[in-house]
Amino acid sequence: MSLKQLETWVEIPESSGFTIYNLPYGIYSVKKGKKQVGVAIGEQILSLAYLQASGLLESLKLPLGIFEKEYLNEFMSLGKPTWTALRSRVQGLLADGNDELKGHPEAFVMQSEATMHLPVKVGDYTDFYSSEEHATNVGIMFRGKENALMPNWKHIPVGYHGRSSSIVVSGAPFHRPCGQVMPNGADQPTYGPSKLLDIELETAFITGKSTSLGESITTDNAEEYIFGMVLFNDWSARDIQKWEYVPLGPFLGKSFASSISPWVVTMDALDPFRVAGPVQNPEVLPYLQFEGKKSYDIQLEVYLTPQDGSEQKLCASNHKYLYWNMVQQLAHQSVNGCNIQVGDLYGSGTISGKTPDSYGSLLELTWRGERPIQLNDGTERKFLQDYDTITIRGYCEKEGIRVGFGEVTTQVLPAR
Repeated sequence: MSLKQLETWVEIPESSGFTIYNLPYGIYSVKKGKKQVGVAIGEQILSLAYLQASGLLESLKLPLGIFEKEYLNEFMSLGKPTWTALRSRVQGLLADGNDELKGHPEAFVMQSEATMHLPVKVGDYTDFYSSEEHATNVGIMFRGKENALMPNWKHIPVGYHGRSSSIVVSGAPFHRPCGQVMPNGADQPTYGPSKLLDIELETAFITGKSTSLGESITTDNAEEYIFGMVLFNDWSARDIQKWEYVPLGPFLGKSFASSISPWVVTMDALDPFRVAGPVQNPEVLPYLQFEGKKSYDIQLEVYLTPQDGSEQKLCASNHKYLYWNMVQQLAHQSVNGCNIQVGDLYGSGTISGKTPDSYGSLLELTWRGERPIQLNDGTERKFLQDYDTITIRGYCEKEGIRVGFGEVTTQVLPAR
């Protein structure tokens, strides 16, 4: 899909991903002011509450006060036609040749002056396991090459229900988790801080439409339910996870924190960056079959900054590597009649590519710690140390046009 060329009268740095082609939504406040809904444009935030109060959105017939909320949920619940109409109207107001908003500098605030908050009230949270490369790498480590993928892996988008209460926005630190572990060679578990704290390079999508209990979503209509995407770091305590996950799966090794980026990039903004995903073999069951391009060319990068040190790239991957796409994930989530809510969040699972520099976790990058990463300051990492900061960045680029997610940055604090 070719992008229609647009120009804006707003000054936007050349490297910015917050272009007129993007216009992601977020929740922000200034000083001690109330939270409200804004749109990122360049280095600024455009207040949608101001636009509505000034009559500039009158043609959309939106509920009064819809942008003076602490979360995006109420706006998302208005449905896809409203999402598209608002984005188009804001795009028009910011376009060259339109002077309606030019005389209203008070509609904008610098991002550097604002505090960003969790963009949605997350009702439920599911984390999938949808990268074949990641699943294969982990399987080789723990089961050997012949049994790397479990028998069900290429038949269903494997996932588990996570803990929504511990999802935090970029900038919010967390403490190293404690729990039970079984040391190698021991016959009794011990308790203490996790020594194998890991990152998980993921994206996540957010639903903006609900279903009733017993109703299911198809791959044909799933996109009506998906509002947008964020960057996602679903932290893992590998030693806690290894001891607890049999037979019921992840629990304390995952539920201590998951970090998301503050700006929600809409599916309308991502539409030009659709690509075909990996060929699925064997053929999936009919309810998981789909037509068209359902993957997205989203470049993803992970950086580590040690305490008092400089930032260093750990890996680079891409959303398009995922074996299972979002419409399949949502169709599978709901096929049993599980009801979907506005604000539900669905993690992709760790996104790894085929080459070692594209692996999306330290577990893979260091191959269980056997190949430590050498840092610029002379130290090395097998897993994360206290006061390490991890930053994930993501963007799409095509025909000289950039749509970015910003970043999700989080620091690891010592165990309490």
